[in-house]
Amino acid sequence: MSFDIDEVVANLRTARTRWRESQQRQREPGGRELPSREALQGILDSLRGVLFPMRLGPPDLRQDAEDWYVGHTLDALLHALCAQVRLELRHAGQHEADADGLVRRFAASLPAIRGLLDSDVLAAFHGDPAARSVDEVLLCYPGIDAMVHHRVAHRLYELGVPLLARIVAELAHGRTGIDIHPGATIGAGFFIDHGTGVVIGETAVIGERVRVYQAVTLGAKRFPTDPDDRGGVKLQKGLARHPQVEDDVVIYAGATILGRIVIGRGSTIGGNVWVTESVPPGSHVTQASLRQDRRP
Repeated sequence: MSFDIDEVVANLRTARTRWRESQQRQREPGGRELPSREALQGILDSLRGVLFPMRLGPPDLRQDAEDWYVGHTLDALLHALCAQVRLELRHAGQHEADADGLVRRFAASLPAIRGLLDSDVLAAFHGDPAARSVDEVLLCYPGIDAMVHHRVAHRLYELGVPLLARIVAELAHGRTGIDIHPGATIGAGFFIDHGTGVVIGETAVIGERVRVYQAVTLGAKRFPTDPDDRGGVKLQKGLARHPQVEDDVVIYAGATILGRIVIGRGSTIGGNVWVTESVPPGSHVTQASLRQDRRP
């Protein structure tokens, strides 16, 4: 069996050229144009070990070597992260020299990120009667895995490398089925129980000690548009369009909450409800209560 490889290669080159011309991209001087998912996966794996060395670090690590391992691993991963940051800055037309300072600020954030993750682990342990230890929560719960990624991704997003942040978020999405945009702001003690199918949009703001269950959506209700250069329409980007969830709220499985609305402090949102209007603090929203509200 033989294949006409040369023809396929030529046709693929034509497809690439057509795409680059449609995007008004110039020929790159050489080397990779964009950050690497594979490189970022390795960085995240190392960073998980740095944050929790005796639980997510190497299996043969001993506590008396903990600081050595953290320092050695951190030095290597920060250099690797700096290379990825440079790629994004170059692609965005920004100064690559800014990468060093950005990564230093990221490194300085790691103790605070660890503190937030500790609060998430404790929230899961206290919020799930099936959890037998905080170690079980850290090692086994997909919601915690998603939050490790999100706390890192959100900091990268704040520091001005949104593409790296989005890749980190999507690595977690692929691993856990939990889709959290790195722009979402999430307070301490956040617990995602079970987790598969959870969606949290870019401009969502979540307070402290909030608990959500599987298949919960904090999404946008509508997408304003502007005319584009071709006579069609394009979505307006960057608008605040996702819910604000105040402290101590519980949102049960399958609930869909849409638009820039406020879920008041201490409220409970029942399973499989559809909420598109703000609710005051202390509310209990269920399918039964919604049916009663609709009666004449």
